[in-house]
Amino acid sequence: MDATALKAMQTPLKAAYRDDAARALITLLAKGSIDDQSIACKIETGRALAIAGLHPATGGSGLELCSGDMLLEALVACAGVTLKAVATALEFRLGKATIEAEGDLDFRGTLGVSKEAPVGFRAIRLTFHLDTDEPQERIDSLLKLTERYCVVFQTINQRPELTVRAER
Repeated sequence: MDATALKAMQTPLKAAYRDDAARALITLLAKGSIDDQSIACKIETGRALAIAGLHPATGGSGLELCSGDMLLEALVACAGVTLKAVATALEFRLGKATIEAEGDLDFRGTLGVSKEAPVGFRAIRLTFHLDTDEPQERIDSLLKLTERYCVVFQTINQRPELTVRAER
């Protein structure tokens, strides 16, 4: 896809959202069910069934997906798609690109070993490896716009309103 095709695809959507902001608001849904045989949660992905379990550092077997890994994978996926869309829109000369996300966890917090240890990631590092001959100012612009428009990055960065409830 080139910049012209991308613009042709997005222009009517942008116009519709400008005319009626309510059309731009959608709710995404993820569902899961607790596994009755092990400490795991089955997530319906729409394409397959993913089974998440405990990380080996918390006693898991390592056979199931780790939700922390899944968070980093979602960040990489969103950042990669956003990078490609922005590069396309900017007509940025981009050969291959790979994206890495690393996150630091202290499992003492997760396991309740230390109240001082945080539960969750202490730091996340997102790295783009780009094959390009573009000047640094264009690379900087590409990264700035990718960061700005990456939904998962901005969600982690801005911390959305969270609610938790239980239903019977």
